[in-house]
Amino acid sequence: MTGQKLPIAFFLAIRSIQNGNRFTLFLTITIMALVFVNLVFLPSIISGVIVNYDAQSIDYSFGNLVIEPKEQEIYITNVSSLQHKVDQIPDVLATSPRIQTGATYNYRGKTLSGVLVALTPTDEEQVTKIHTKLKDGEFLSDGDTDSIVLGTTLAGNADTSKDKSESLGGPQVGDQVLVTFNNGMTRSLRVKGVLSSGVYGIDQYGFITRKEMEEVLGISDKATSVLIKLTQNGQEEREKLLLMEYGVREQVKTYNEKASSAVKDAVTAFGIINGISTGVSLVIAMVVTFIVVYINTINKRRQIGILKAIGIHKDTIVLSYLFQVIFMATWGCILGLLLAFLLIAYLNIHPLVFPGGAVYPMVEAVPFIRSIILLYMVSLVSGCIPSYQISKEPILDAIRGSA
Repeated sequence: MTGQKLPIAFFLAIRSIQNGNRFTLFLTITIMALVFVNLVFLPSIISGVIVNYDAQSIDYSFGNLVIEPKEQEIYITNVSSLQHKVDQIPDVLATSPRIQTGATYNYRGKTLSGVLVALTPTDEEQVTKIHTKLKDGEFLSDGDTDSIVLGTTLAGNADTSKDKSESLGGPQVGDQVLVTFNNGMTRSLRVKGVLSSGVYGIDQYGFITRKEMEEVLGISDKATSVLIKLTQNGQEEREKLLLMEYGVREQVKTYNEKASSAVKDAVTAFGIINGISTGVSLVIAMVVTFIVVYINTINKRRQIGILKAIGIHKDTIVLSYLFQVIFMATWGCILGLLLAFLLIAYLNIHPLVFPGGAVYPMVEAVPFIRSIILLYMVSLVSGCIPSYQISKEPILDAIRGSA
């Protein structure tokens, strides 16, 4: 009889499903599907946020690696020599020195303090993509002087009520903006372009050439940072060590080490929310499954008593209910996968827009597999408890209980 437990339990499960309430079965499967969607949706959004921020950091803010001055020093000296050394390292695609400083902008009586970044356009174009994000006008050329490119947040709109933060009030290409450098010198710079990268920090900056900055500050062959673009992402830690082996004595940081603490905190908060949401979803799935199986067993107490009376072992009866739970969980996962992929497909066409830009959900195998396993586990546990309780009831009590 032991060898026949599985086929008998499977047969009993099929008959119970066929003769059961179809609407209740459909509703249970639908709830499981929605629980599954909830289990995979938020992790895919969190992954999308992380991937989006990493891409923005590399493509617009820092490159893969950033070289910064030694402790207690303001500038990296002999930048051209350092560039030549770094460019010889395998897997280094390009380098771009920058001079970043504070400045005060004035446009038509509107004064605003902000950040001014000086760069060499031909170098920068090999490392970042800011030159591809012009909203209006042109990007800088190496020989430009008396020219500036403004981030769209810094430039703002003529109607300042449309701005999300304080701005200059909408200077256009060709307008003159007064810039006061940190050494007190003021220059009138022509707006050559306005860029909109979608990266909050970058869109708050003004950009000029290193040639212009060196003339104003009276420095030469210096930088406050050197951005490094690698041939392949994900090799930052290895290349960081390699830079040190090649004799780079300045501080070397990966883009992740330069990342904003606010973004890291947001990702951590998302993780906490995801954990709470996952727990609540699993409890819902467990409660629904428990109620459905419990009601089913209560309604079939007499049938269970008769099965035991004719020699069906209680383990076979419990197993038959577990097969029913597996059936519901399987179709819940299938329907959940379909709904999840439809939702993800929709969000890939109409992405969620965060302050850092559009976020696309990332489909990863691990969250899906983990969600399937968790859904099966809670379903089996919640299905086992009521069926086991009823199956161990004495035969006569079971038959009388439903009579």
